[in-house]
Amino acid sequence: MLLENLPFDLPVQSVHVIFGVVLGLVFGVAAQISKFCLRRAVAGDTGADASAGAVWMMALAAAIGGFAVAQSLGWVALEDHRLLSSSVPVLAIIVGGLAFGAGMVLTRGCMSRLTVLSASGNLRALTVILVFAIVAHATLKGVFAPMRVALGAVQQDFGIASLAQIPGFAPVVAVLLAVGAIVLGRRSGTSALVLGLGAVIGGVAVAGWAGTSVLLLDDFDPLPVQSAAFTLPWADTLFWTIASSAIPAGFGTGLIAGVFLGSFACAVLRSEFALESFEAPAQTLRYGAGGALMGVGGVLAGGCTIGAGLSGSATLSVAALLALGAIITGAIATQSLLQARGAAVAA
Repeated sequence: MLLENLPFDLPVQSVHVIFGVVLGLVFGVAAQISKFCLRRAVAGDTGADASAGAVWMMALAAAIGGFAVAQSLGWVALEDHRLLSSSVPVLAIIVGGLAFGAGMVLTRGCMSRLTVLSASGNLRALTVILVFAIVAHATLKGVFAPMRVALGAVQQDFGIASLAQIPGFAPVVAVLLAVGAIVLGRRSGTSALVLGLGAVIGGVAVAGWAGTSVLLLDDFDPLPVQSAAFTLPWADTLFWTIASSAIPAGFGTGLIAGVFLGSFACAVLRSEFALESFEAPAQTLRYGAGGALMGVGGVLAGGCTIGAGLSGSATLSVAALLALGAIITGAIATQSLLQARGAAVAA
């Protein structure tokens, strides 16, 4: 649709990369300013952070509402996407979600937050990303692939692919989440700007689906339908970095580049760029283990807090909602265990 009216003539692959960069820039700036992070929202160091929760709720409200509108206008087409299947690999999603949730607590951030932090000079985050990308690729196509296949074979047919199939459900959920975000935001002193940036991040997820499925679709050269995510994009970016002459960059690689550049520029302009590293070997081990758990978990669950949690849940996919629930459960359980252990040591 939109592809035919672009003022320049580029291969569709290049257009998708540019599109990914643009969306990544928006996401990076918005996430840097708002400190967007699901881990902090549900399992912060001192418990759930109400402000972070309000921003995340607003992002999810915008994603669900925006997706419903885009779908009604014919701007998204995900009928054949893996997220919209009534048969769900429940065991892989639950195990993966719990592992990812545990990992993001150990590293004190999910992959989107760590990507933003790495662009701000956090070398711990950059190290975790490298571990994460290697393990995710190994789970997709390497030594851990047999485990992925075995767990993925356990399927459950729910008879419905998305709760959006229930008439009026998506708009109601979007409104309730938005109202909840505003109320929670007011109680926690969250500024309107930060809440608005949460909505912008939700809009990025919708724009990704619309752009790759309909607006920038080339019928003669169809490319994978994707949206904002960090598991597959980071794995693809790693592989492209070491084999770019054989593997072309795609939307995901462009998205990662855009997030990194947007976060870096925003951090520099706001005087928030600062080099940070590990303080002790035990900390290095903890963060490395967390990165590995997120690498395995993100692949098994079908995405991270953004790929499944935000972009996937925008469709109200049963699989994505199950993944989001498992991630949150894993994070809360792990944080509770760490706090209990700390209290026992202190006693």
